[in-house]
Amino acid sequence: MTDVTVFLSCSLFFISILRPGIGAEVSLWNVDINSSQNAVFRKTLYANTTIFMRFQGDLALCDSNLAFNISWYLRSSVCYNKVFNTPDNKALTMFGLDHMLKEDWNGFYSQGYMYFDNCSALFLPKVYYTDFSTYQPLISPQSEEGRPSNQSAPQGWLEKPDIGAVAKAWFDSPYLFIVKVQPQQRGDASGGRPGAEEEETNDVPGNLAFIMTVEMKGPREYSSPADWPLMMFYMVMCIVYVFFGALWLFWSACYWKDLLRIQFWIGGVIILGMLEKAVFYSKYQSIRYRGDYVQGAVIFAELLSALKRSLARILVLIVSLGYGIVKPRLGTTVHRLAAVGLLYLLFSSVEGVLRVTGGFYGTVALVANLSLSLIDFCVMWWIFISLSQTTRLLKLRRNVVKLSLYQHFTNTLIFSVLASIIFIIWTTKVFKLVDCQTIIRPPDGCGISRS
Repeated sequence: MTDVTVFLSCSLFFISILRPGIGAEVSLWNVDINSSQNAVFRKTLYANTTIFMRFQGDLALCDSNLAFNISWYLRSSVCYNKVFNTPDNKALTMFGLDHMLKEDWNGFYSQGYMYFDNCSALFLPKVYYTDFSTYQPLISPQSEEGRPSNQSAPQGWLEKPDIGAVAKAWFDSPYLFIVKVQPQQRGDASGGRPGAEEEETNDVPGNLAFIMTVEMKGPREYSSPADWPLMMFYMVMCIVYVFFGALWLFWSACYWKDLLRIQFWIGGVIILGMLEKAVFYSKYQSIRYRGDYVQGAVIFAELLSALKRSLARILVLIVSLGYGIVKPRLGTTVHRLAAVGLLYLLFSSVEGVLRVTGGFYGTVALVANLSLSLIDFCVMWWIFISLSQTTRLLKLRRNVVKLSLYQHFTNTLIFSVLASIIFIIWTTKVFKLVDCQTIIRPPDGCGISRS
């Protein structure tokens, strides 16, 4: 039973190194519009994904003398970070731009506008366009005389828009979607013209109180190219933990007379892992079919993940100390183990909650990350020192079987640490030290997939 304990402890530790990623991309937004307001939406989209817009509100609260000019701008980019890391105030300055921000930062853009005579027309579901707006490639910033003659002509779509549809995505890519809502007095000479939002609207009431719903639905329902692989990953991890649980139950049934307390804790870590992966999988399933997820459930999963990773590290430490192998009890070491586990649980919980709630910036996030890194380093140092002492005792006792098992355990841990370091260096080089993070490349020649 000892070899199974060591194997599962090492496996759980290796899996616990993988932390959950950044929050998933929702596909459904409900934005409260109060007076003139601009909204910015970011998402990676599949080709042929359709963007819908709807407006809902109480007609009794809406001024019958108001008309609405609503303009939108859709822009794709090969640079993931320039879409998702650009603040809203800077993203709004891109509205209407037809050129790249830098040379070779290729992409396409499309734009359009809608004019509504009154609130009834605004709230009424209908087909906004007879055809989808054309999309055009962004021109080079060095082009000073307009679009070069060798630029491809604007591209269109064969299918007709459905009710509420305003635009379609042209290929798999990160997209920036900007909407400007401009109320104005009926009878204004600017009614319905592009650029009317720049004109004077001083007499417009300050409280409009209606909701704009933006929805992005593609070939895989609401799931995006960034979310779909993660959903598959969590599904596979659920299966892996079920396999671990079945293996653990089988061996526990075979050796039920020799079970140690640590072996019950390993079973608890497996159960926590199954729950964590199941909640994350349900999160991406919810996004796929509903366009959004319950944030409370995701926070619960992050706390489960923090607890699981803390217990996994403590269990590996206990195995490394030789508990049940060369030491019948841990004595005062238990207090140090509990302190390390609680510290890791605290900072891991803070880091996880900040990440899923959008507060993964600033001093608190920096302190949590640095603290986690420091605790991880101390835990690994303690593990290898303990393994060295345990293997030395096994050599003195000439216990060849358990010595071989601990040597394999040590080699596996070394591999895990080296793999983690290589992965950190690679991600830093590819995603942090580059000006343009290219995670999804458009087809050769920027070919567009059309149905």
